[in-house]
This record gives sequence, structure tokens and C-alpha cells, in this order.
Amino acid sequence: MAFYRATQFLFPRHYEWRILAICFGAVHVPLIAFAGLEAVRGHWDWISVTVLLIATLAGTAAGLWALSALLAPIDGATKMLRCIQRGQPVATVPAGGDDVIGRLLSGVAVAADENAGRIDQLIEAAGRDMLTGLHNRRGFMDQVAGLLSDDGDAVLAMIDLDRFKQVNDRFGHDRGDKLLLDFSRHLSGSVRRSDVVARWGGEEFVVLFPDTALETARDIMDRIRVAMAARQEAAIDGHVVTFSSGLAPVRGYARLAEARHRADEALYRAKKQGRNRISVAAA
Repeated sequence: MAFYRATQFLFPRHYEWRILAICFGAVHVPLIAFAGLEAVRGHWDWISVTVLLIATLAGTAAGLWALSALLAPIDGATKMLRCIQRGQPVATVPAGGDDVIGRLLSGVAVAADENAGRIDQLIEAAGRDMLTGLHNRRGFMDQVAGLLSDDGDAVLAMIDLDRFKQVNDRFGHDRGDKLLLDFSRHLSGSVRRSDVVARWGGEEFVVLFPDTALETARDIMDRIRVAMAARQEAAIDGHVVTFSSGLAPVRGYARLAEARHRADEALYRAKKQGRNRISVAAA
């Protein structure tokens, strides 16, 4: 480190230029020594001087090119480490040999893999509901973006637990959280693998049934509703837990907001008609 600090006055912001400058000076030592000797002798052998000068310049050019190429992995590793520091993904790290550059690149590769894993974990966590483990609103939108096409049938179901506020008021929020967790497990375990389930917020949930006809989605939701009402272990103070749902067909991601609005209206209608029922949006 002492020599490194002592030479910082040479290109303080460009380490590679400093190395090249030092090597450039070192390469010219023989030429300077020969020129000094000729000056002391008072006799100049111009042919020898010319040959030595050309050889020195050629060797300098080749040496500078080789050093620049050898320093390129360090420059690349520095840029990759800067990306890691910023939390950005890093492209494939090249493999090095069994030397200091290889060990540097290997360390960068390990750091890049760990950084990529942390980024994936953060992205996954950002799209998950902390209580239920289901997708949250953001995660749901990300998931369904690639599933909705303009020429494919899909159905959006908005779901709301009936009288959930009364559960919180009478039994406390811990009991309410337990109910939300229990219902989320029942819901996610009752749909198909291709369906996307999320907690939309509060006691409201959402399911997207891709490539599904409206009647099929209604049958699935009605089966889930009946099964939920029959689960005695989910009953609270002797009262069964029920939910209401509104369904709306959707075609294309651009029309998802419209479908959600229509499903919300159908859900409101199901609540108004007595709860514990499935309502389909008007055509």
C-alpha cells in the first residue's frame, strides 16, 4: 500500500493509467542509459541509437497494449461490483484462471449470485401479503399481466368475508387475523394450479381464473362457498364463516380495471341480497 499511496499523484483517478505510465518509464531506462553513455563518450553510434529507439518504441507499444488487456478484467470487475453495490443485477461473470484475477472474478461471481438472490427475495417479498403469504395487490397485478390475452376467456372474482368487522369488534384483531389466514388457506387450496389468488386488502380477496368460462368459474366459487360454510372448525362462537363474491369476465390486461369494477358491483349486489352467495356481473 505504501507504493500505491506514494504514486497516487500520477493519474489519481485512473489506476490503470498509473501502471502504464510507470511501465512506460521503466521500458525507456535502457534507452536513456545508452544515450547517457554515448554522451559521456562523446561519440554517437546513430545506427545503434536508431535501432534501440525503434525497438524501445515497439516494445513500449506492445507492452502498453498487453498491460491494458491484462487490466481489463479488473476494470470489468470494478463495474460489476458497482452494480452490486447499487442493488442492480449483474450479467454473467467471466471465469478466470488460478491467479489473483481469477480469484477476484470468483469473488465477484459469488457476490453477484448473493445479490441476485437478495433481489429475487425482495421482489418476491414486495409482491406477498405478510399475514397470509398470498400475493398482495402488486404481486397479483404482476402475475396476471402475462396470463390475460385479448382473445382468451378469463374470469375475475372479487371476494369479501361476511361480517368480518363484527369478528374484529367482538373477538379482537388476533382472532380476525386467524380467520383471514384460515380462509386464505382454504381459498388457495380449493382453486386450480393455474388460478391466481391474492389478498386485495383487508378482508377482501381476488381470484383470476385464466382460460375459463364464466359458468365454470361460478361453479368453482360456489363449491368453495358451500365448503367454507360447512367447515365447523372455522366457526366463530357457533357461527359459520361465509363469504360473498362477485364475478366478471375479462379479456386482456388493459380491461382488468373495468372487470374489477364490474366484479365489485356484483359483489355489492351479493351482499345486499343477503350475503353468502355468488353474483355475476350483468352482461
